[in-house]
Amino acid sequence: MENILRTIKKIIPSNLFHALQPAYHYIFALLAVLVYRFPSRKIKIVAITGTKGKTSTAEIVNAILEEAGYRTALTGTLRFKIGDVEERNKYKMTIPGRFFVQRFLRRAVSAKCDWVILEMTSEGARQFRHKFIDFDALIFTNLSPEHIESHGSFENYLDAKLFIARSLAISPKRPRIIIANADDKYAREFLAVGADTKTTYSLKDAEPYTLEKDKMIFNFIGSPLQAHLSGAFNLSNMLAGISFARAISVAPEVIRRAIEKFHGIRGRVEHINAGQDFDVIVDYAHTTDSLEKVYEVFQDSRKICVLGGTGGGRDQWKRPAMGAVASAHCDEVILTNEDPYDEDPQKIVSEIMAGVEGGKAEIIMDRREAIARALSLAKTGDAVIITGKGTDPFIMGPRGTKTPWDDATIAREELAKILSKK
Repeated sequence: MENILRTIKKIIPSNLFHALQPAYHYIFALLAVLVYRFPSRKIKIVAITGTKGKTSTAEIVNAILEEAGYRTALTGTLRFKIGDVEERNKYKMTIPGRFFVQRFLRRAVSAKCDWVILEMTSEGARQFRHKFIDFDALIFTNLSPEHIESHGSFENYLDAKLFIARSLAISPKRPRIIIANADDKYAREFLAVGADTKTTYSLKDAEPYTLEKDKMIFNFIGSPLQAHLSGAFNLSNMLAGISFARAISVAPEVIRRAIEKFHGIRGRVEHINAGQDFDVIVDYAHTTDSLEKVYEVFQDSRKICVLGGTGGGRDQWKRPAMGAVASAHCDEVILTNEDPYDEDPQKIVSEIMAGVEGGKAEIIMDRREAIARALSLAKTGDAVIITGKGTDPFIMGPRGTKTPWDDATIAREELAKILSKK
């Protein structure tokens, strides 16, 4: 059905389609929910929105709910899961079309799942992919500039996120729960929407805490709790999941067990270990803020950083800023191809280079060669940090071409070559 709609879209003149776009998206959201018979009314749903941390928070929430004995379904950037069956998300979008999501919810109901965990994006909201989904709970992680060119302004981007929150307000379910990150300045606007339970979380809740390269220890209800994640941003994601769990009365001992068992998420500060004596990290970081936070995890290490343009045809304003962050934190910077789509990849990289202090960066357009070069430069105790793709399954090229890809797999292959020569 979505393919048919895209064909119709190509036939309609662009100016007319732009004017009719809201109605177009609404009608097909309505058709989807009618076809699949309003499945969200028969299952509990927690939505997660924000600029960063959605995938990690979703996986943490899922781990806690499963530890509590609930049967779960999850749809997000990383994977689709219903009960014990899962598949990798290869759509290059967090939440696919309206018919996909309503069908997913119907399948979750048929599989007798107790909870569905949905990552919700501003792009998805703009296309009404969240419409006619009755939420039980919403988690807001944070907000920073992204997709500005697509939305037209940061204010429009914020409003798209709040559009998701307003769906909670009109949900007929009770109690409606909203969890917001009190460390984010936009939390107040999300907490202003109608809900029966309003809860916040903050890094202060975890004090005292210590953060190391491969673990964290933080305060949980008066005693220390160790988690196998790194970085203050992941501590914040952990607190989001914990706050939600406590809001739905999951027992503290269950939460503790789930956190202690949780060993991280693919493509999110993922440690690649092939027996080398230096760190190799793959992360999805694709904003200046997320890039900086990943680098700060390894602030005591000599860093060799591989990064690209985070997608052609969008957010051009942030390219020099990405270069500036990399040059400020990294000892060696290697710029490479990422997802150029229909834009000239050399142009993208040159715009990143404009932000690199003194132009002190190496350009290797072949991403595999760039990763191999970074690994070859690493010495004992260094950190090779490969960002921008995470678990993305393809490098997106011109005219819709897709090159199968996985940063972690490539890093392991290139590491094996280096270690075999020692």
